Amino acid sequence: MGWKGGLGLALVVMAAAEPGAAQVRIDVDLGVQVMRVSVSAGETYEWPISSGSFGRATPRGEFRPYALYPMVHSWKYGNEPMPHSIFFHGQYAIHGTLETDQLGRPASHGCIRLSPRDAATLYQLVSREGAVIHIGGGPEFAAAPSLRVIALPMGRALELEPADSPAIR
Repeated sequence: MGWKGGLGLALVVMAAAEPGAAQVRIDVDLGVQVMRVSVSAGETYEWPISSGSFGRATPRGEFRPYALYPMVHSWKYGNEPMPHSIFFHGQYAIHGTLETDQLGRPASHGCIRLSPRDAATLYQLVSREGAVIHIGGGPEFAAAPSLRVIALPMGRALELEPADSPAIR
């Protein structure tokens, strides 16, 4: 989520699209970890993603990109590369990842990650046409039940159960 740019880094700032202008619609389904993209010219794409893992929720709602960077490195997370970053809410972005084995399940700190190839395609579409991003679906990680630790006699393992559970064993 944290980021910094390097020297000579190109920044594309998104202006509000004019009425009737071509647009890219990005629909992110957190439940099935898929991004569906449609372009007003008729192109469509469907890509696996990784969104925020438990305790690191991806923001939900409707957003518009406000900045695009061809390459960003996350100072907060070990200088990890974030190629083709599309920032849409604070320091949350859609960007490429080298951890493609994680795609298809929540695994990020809140950003939406794509394969480098898919991120490059999306970046080109958005920089050319503008975009609206819709993020929803799936369970609300923020609303997941908290867990309560039940202390047991020595020699027995600890058990975890939802804090709202009526029974204590």
